[in-house]
Amino acid sequence: MPGLVQPTATTDQSLTLSADDYSLLTDLYQATMSVCYFNEGLAEVPASFELTVRHLPTGFGYLIAMGLTQVLDYLHRLKFSDEQIRYLRELNVFTNAPKGFWDLLAKGQFTGEVWAVPEGTAVFAHEPLLRIEAPLWQAQWVETFILNTLNYQTLIATRAARLRDVAGPEAAIFEFGTRRAFSPQASLWAARAALAAGLNSTSNVLAACQLGCQPTGTMAHALVMALTATQGTELQAFTAFHRTFPQSALLVDTYDAIAAIQTLATQVKAGTLEVPAVRLDSGDLVSLSQQVHQLLPQTKIIVSGDLDEQEIQQLRQEGVPIDGYGVGTKLVTGTPVNGVYKLVEIAGKPVMKEANGKLTYPGRKQIFRHSHQGIVTQDCLGLLQDSHLEGQPLLQTVMKAGQPLSPPESLETIANRTRTSVQSLPPTTRRLNSPTPLTLHLSTDLQTLTSATRHQPSLSL
Repeated sequence: MPGLVQPTATTDQSLTLSADDYSLLTDLYQATMSVCYFNEGLAEVPASFELTVRHLPTGFGYLIAMGLTQVLDYLHRLKFSDEQIRYLRELNVFTNAPKGFWDLLAKGQFTGEVWAVPEGTAVFAHEPLLRIEAPLWQAQWVETFILNTLNYQTLIATRAARLRDVAGPEAAIFEFGTRRAFSPQASLWAARAALAAGLNSTSNVLAACQLGCQPTGTMAHALVMALTATQGTELQAFTAFHRTFPQSALLVDTYDAIAAIQTLATQVKAGTLEVPAVRLDSGDLVSLSQQVHQLLPQTKIIVSGDLDEQEIQQLRQEGVPIDGYGVGTKLVTGTPVNGVYKLVEIAGKPVMKEANGKLTYPGRKQIFRHSHQGIVTQDCLGLLQDSHLEGQPLLQTVMKAGQPLSPPESLETIANRTRTSVQSLPPTTRRLNSPTPLTLHLSTDLQTLTSATRHQPSLSL
């Protein structure tokens, strides 16, 4: 097939990703457009791009913005190695690219400004999560990485926030999604976003190590099967694991969950074994949890097995005595957050996309949030210069001249903001079934600018 090449001695098919690779982690058209901008004398023209979501995922009443920390780190580190530039120059598509463009890349780094809503903030459709203000080629080049990072982490954070909201503040919720995440890199970002949105811990050891926290895990069915097969009984498997990890939960549904629960209850009553916690991963979680609670009243109950917000809500409505939840597949996968990154201003001139169903609003914008007695009542989308508008402005300057203005926030700080932000939303917006997102109002000045910008002739500089 055209475009496919045979591996060579220099091909690295491991596809291991590091921060030094990020400058090429982009779509080809970002590079081809940048060359075109250079040829037309537009590469250094100041431009503003905003990242918004046109529509919330089905069944979502809000989104929780997440991923800004990784975006700022990426922008701060952005540079091009000699090897990367050499690879680009040798591509057929760049045969006619001028030498001056490669000189630009050789010195290239992000020198712009970033505005963003703080991580953990609830946002809605058409509201900018982030704005990049930079020379046109820089603002264009970084689109792919920014969308990749914010779209995925925002999805995970939103689902984690909904899980926490449904489970309540006291329940333990563990992120178990590494084996279902879309890549090793995604598993780290998923763990990070889940913790920042209020989950208690992750089973991902590398993520926990890099984030400076303790990982959480119990056992798998393989251990029970292996020790049962080699030592004789399921009880001996439990006892062996308990000797090394006396505070860990025992997985009781490898064979007959009810029989395992009864066996453990007999041992606890006889004083020969302590069972601080058990995990149920299959079967009728309502009935099994009730039996555990009846036979082992001092034992904590953790449930897992493709759980999502609706299933946890159902378990709570049934009054099941569950202490913790392990969530994985449905947390780290699902309907994507389809954020888009669009040019809103160039050389001081507002621009907009007018395609049917894909309209964007022109100009650099700000979100003004109105609240009453701690509950959000309305968001107004206005222009950055609409300083006369009432309400709390959500977008903040977080980077200037390519330099972050403050160190990264702790996960605890972001998780507290997530909790506060969710709790400030109306109940109709927080509910899982047919939620009602906030209605977005446009400022008079933004409406006027939108009307004035429509159907204008092509930009001429």
